[in-house]
Amino acid sequence: MLAVGIQAKAPPSVALQSTISLAELPSPGMEIYRRIHQGGPFDSEKDGSVFGNRERLLPAQKRGFYREYTVPTPGLKHRGVRRIVCGGQVQRPEICYYTADHYASFRQITP
Repeated sequence: MLAVGIQAKAPPSVALQSTISLAELPSPGMEIYRRIHQGGPFDSEKDGSVFGNRERLLPAQKRGFYREYTVPTPGLKHRGVRRIVCGGQVQRPEICYYTADHYASFRQITP
């Protein structure tokens, strides 16, 4: 129970976040987006794994709805911080988001 005068903080809504066109993605992001829709191949063994949405920045969905994919950063030997997170069927996602800051913010990808 909340104390009088204190309101629960609602998670941010993706509707308030910006969008990014496919053409605006970094070139590795465009390639990963294409591979997502073709079913791969992917370079990281974690690509295609379930994204838990623990930050609650994306619309709430059942576990397994969202999957994450690494967007390579040239010059890095590790996965870096850039990802594409898609929701829906694996090869036919309903919606995809791009994050350049390891899930601190998301932009909906528009074709």
